[in-house]
Amino acid sequence: MILSALLTSVGINLGICFLFFTLYSILRKQPINARLYAPRLVAERKLKDTGFNLERLLPSAGWVKRAWELSEDDLLESSGLDGVVFMRIITFSLKVFSIAALIGMAILLPVNFTGSQLKIDISDLPNKSLDAFSISNVNNGSNRLWIHFCAIYTFTAAVCCLLYYEYKYLSLKRIDYFYASQPQPRQFTVLVRSIPTVSGQRLDESVEHFFREYHPSTYISHTIVRRTNKLQQLTNDAEKLYKSVAQMKSQEYTRGFLGIFGNKAQQLSKLEKRLEVVEDNMRMEHKQSTLGGKEVPAAFVYFKSRFGAAIALHMQQGINPTKWITEEAPEPDDVYWPFFSTSYLGRWICKLGMLVGTFLLTVLFFLPVLVVQSLTHLEQLERYFPFLKNILRLTVVSQVITGYLPSLILQLFLSFIPPIMKTMSSIQGYISTSEIQKSACSKMIRFTTWNVFFANVLSGSALYGFDLILEPKKVPLLLAQGVPAQATFFISYVVTSGWTSLSSELFQLMALVFSYIKRIFSGKESDDLVVPSIPYEKEIPKILSLGLLGITYFFLAPLILPFILVYFCMGYLIFRNQLLNVYAPKFEMSGKYWPIVHNSTIFSLVLMHIIAMGIFVLKELPLASTLSAPLPVLTLLFNEYCRQRFLPIFTTFATECLVAKDKKEQDNPRMAEFLDKLVDAYKDPALKPKVNDNNNDDNRLTSPLLRSGEIRV
Repeated sequence: MILSALLTSVGINLGICFLFFTLYSILRKQPINARLYAPRLVAERKLKDTGFNLERLLPSAGWVKRAWELSEDDLLESSGLDGVVFMRIITFSLKVFSIAALIGMAILLPVNFTGSQLKIDISDLPNKSLDAFSISNVNNGSNRLWIHFCAIYTFTAAVCCLLYYEYKYLSLKRIDYFYASQPQPRQFTVLVRSIPTVSGQRLDESVEHFFREYHPSTYISHTIVRRTNKLQQLTNDAEKLYKSVAQMKSQEYTRGFLGIFGNKAQQLSKLEKRLEVVEDNMRMEHKQSTLGGKEVPAAFVYFKSRFGAAIALHMQQGINPTKWITEEAPEPDDVYWPFFSTSYLGRWICKLGMLVGTFLLTVLFFLPVLVVQSLTHLEQLERYFPFLKNILRLTVVSQVITGYLPSLILQLFLSFIPPIMKTMSSIQGYISTSEIQKSACSKMIRFTTWNVFFANVLSGSALYGFDLILEPKKVPLLLAQGVPAQATFFISYVVTSGWTSLSSELFQLMALVFSYIKRIFSGKESDDLVVPSIPYEKEIPKILSLGLLGITYFFLAPLILPFILVYFCMGYLIFRNQLLNVYAPKFEMSGKYWPIVHNSTIFSLVLMHIIAMGIFVLKELPLASTLSAPLPVLTLLFNEYCRQRFLPIFTTFATECLVAKDKKEQDNPRMAEFLDKLVDAYKDPALKPKVNDNNNDDNRLTSPLLRSGEIRV
């Protein structure tokens, strides 16, 4: 890609960002858009209508000031520890790339540009490749390469120091958050799966007998999980029918009718009859499930103390390790009910199947990557489509196609992947939405690492000898030749996937369009207010993928660093604004995403070291390559130390913490009431009693189960 093509891409994306920021600063102040741009404030009744004024029609940056002034304590109170950790990921990246940009732009970039390896004509720079700013322009065997060598060591040391500080800070924050928390049902509960069946004994009795026998001093009670798929389906059908009936009545009365006539009346009558039938079936199924529904070999077991629950959680319960399997219980609202009926073998098969599915999806995605890379080389397009040769040679067309279109197409394809990964994770047998989201996040990180980085490097370079990968000694050389060649493409990708994606997150373009279409066709906005939670499985992998690009290209093509730094500056303000106004936490993982970020950063550093060893060999400086060999070893040793020192704190809480918390609350008179209510905390939502539903009164069999305001949304 030539410099002018990159500038075209940057210009297009800057224009889109400016447009989105301007429109957002106006539209967010309109009361009609409050549910879109501030659903959290609407739900919490914190949004005040100041009446019409001219300021509403003018763009302003007041939201930037409010986002900037949000303190970490305020963020912790409103978004929990997960929200704090998410913002710490962004501030950590800001620190890393501030150091990288300082070294790269002040030292490495001038060294690269003043090289003469490529013999680039400065007078015609806009039409030349950006390789003039990369390490490719440094002469082979030049002593200037030692500057890059020293920069790599300095940058690695700085990143490791920042990683250590963040891990230590967040581990202490996690412990403090635990001490400050109110008693939570999950802290006193353990999920037990694969409960063995005993002839002549119900599962309920087996669980009671087992825990009375082996945990007599701490066991309180338990709740057996029952199969409620049919009841849940009936409930969903009833909710949809009720909403349809309510919407039809509302539309007719808002048009000024005193009644409903003709086809509308017949349709409404049919819907009401169907609703009555579904409600009757729903009530009967509810009664059967409650009194004698089929039991699933899983149960939530409750204990008197956190320490008692921890002993049951971390000790093997039975002689057979595939029976009486204990897992950490999620929050009651975080439970994902569909896969409780899956057996140990079934979960293992599902996990294996999803690994295969993820691999196949990764392989299939290589096709759009090839298409994207073909767009970056006009000579390939002219060879495949000779009839477009004259059009492709137009300056504007060639700059748009090579500079902007490839990264846009790649971003569009990538936007479909997070929901697919989340679906795959849900099939694996996780019993909480948070674990599904965390698993999807890990899958997305691996997917983007291969398809955004390695696949583009291998498919876009002049090297098509994949057999080299089979020879480990040649992998550094392969990467050393392929990675620098894709520097300009990745700069364009950062601008498109980073800048424009962030401005779109703020502006909510698709949601805004759907909102106005809905108002046009329905005549009003939906009564249901949905306050979303931040999609960690989408945003964290994107942050880490850009971090991977920034770290690996730190010494190769430092021109990418300012673009990445701008992304994190924008992200700092935009996500603080979104956490303040839009997103509300639906569950709490107490910062468990940070170890994923730490490991991903370590991987990026080691990859940078491997590429550096290959580059120094290609640049005929073998001594620098040899002296770089200790870097990945030292980095992995540092990672092992952090794993031993901090990771256990993010896995479980120590006995010291659990016992101290239990002793602090043992004299609290409210604990007895909390423990009494604990047995009802993990009741399947489908089995919870509905208003006007009395299972012991058959005369009320046809009374309505669902009324306005009672539908779960």
